[in-house]
Amino acid sequence: MKFLDQAKVYIRSGDGGAGCLSFRREKFIEFGGPDGGDGGRGGDVVAECVDGLNTLIDYRYQQHFKARTGMHGMGKNRSGGKGADAILKVPAGTQIFDEEGEALLADLTAVGQRIRLARGGNGGFGNTHFKTSTNQAPRRANPGQPGEERTLLLRLKLIADAGLVGLPNAGKSTFLATVSAARPKVADYPFTTLHPQLGVVACDDREFVLADIPGLIEGAHEGHGLGDRFLGHVERCRVLLHLVDAGVEHAGKAYKLVRRELEAYGEGLADKPEIVALSKIDTVDPETLKAQILRLKRAAKHTPLRLSAATGANMRETLRALLKVIDEEKATQQKAHPGVEAEWRP
Repeated sequence: MKFLDQAKVYIRSGDGGAGCLSFRREKFIEFGGPDGGDGGRGGDVVAECVDGLNTLIDYRYQQHFKARTGMHGMGKNRSGGKGADAILKVPAGTQIFDEEGEALLADLTAVGQRIRLARGGNGGFGNTHFKTSTNQAPRRANPGQPGEERTLLLRLKLIADAGLVGLPNAGKSTFLATVSAARPKVADYPFTTLHPQLGVVACDDREFVLADIPGLIEGAHEGHGLGDRFLGHVERCRVLLHLVDAGVEHAGKAYKLVRRELEAYGEGLADKPEIVALSKIDTVDPETLKAQILRLKRAAKHTPLRLSAATGANMRETLRALLKVIDEEKATQQKAHPGVEAEWRP
């Protein structure tokens, strides 16, 4: 399935049904009177967060969503039925903006959340509503109110507990493929990952979701390489795993380059808890490895982890370090919002 994290849609709610102009005309009934029913309300346009989706690819093939018009009123005081709603099914983590992308209308983060994006028009009154003692045979019925129409921008930010960041070819996809059932593309050239990938990681009878995004290069915030548009998918992560390739020329400079891009992007990414690890340690000799560790330690201000996805070295320790930070962040969140129940996981 192709990955799409942004889409523009046009929506229109249903018009209200027209009221009915009708009179009772049964034989032998002397005073029939008006009996026109009201029109039904038009359908709404609703966005619903559903399970089983992780992309907005459906909105590449359909961009127009229109709810049904309400049923018209009928004689014998029969009111029209409500028009059918138009439902936009979106994955968890979808944000809905106005057409300019400035005003945030909704942020759907949990399965089952719903929001009404456009309200259907009210149905018109039938002539029964207008009868009075001085106007006993009104010949007036209202048309239904028109529905609302607007253009919206959908943006998806994947929901994961931890996120992988680093330069291209830092070993992020290999790490994800090793610790989860995800199968991202792995090759020996830059930008093999062209869109974010999610994987469920099992560690010590626990599970958490890990996100891998395309690598960053210098000037990514200015659009170089694949740019920084995919950094939005790690905004919701509780911890970042920053991988630095042991085979680069200078590990400290590589680390600082990515940190500058995170700071330029903003949105609090530079302030998130971070675990720094030197990857691909099996590809360098001991002397080079020692020098790279010292360079990375000076740049990151703490001793980095050392791991190799190819040999499995220190992989379990890295996952446990991620779990520890995730638990600490959850505990902090619970203290800040004591009324919110802890997230349930199988």
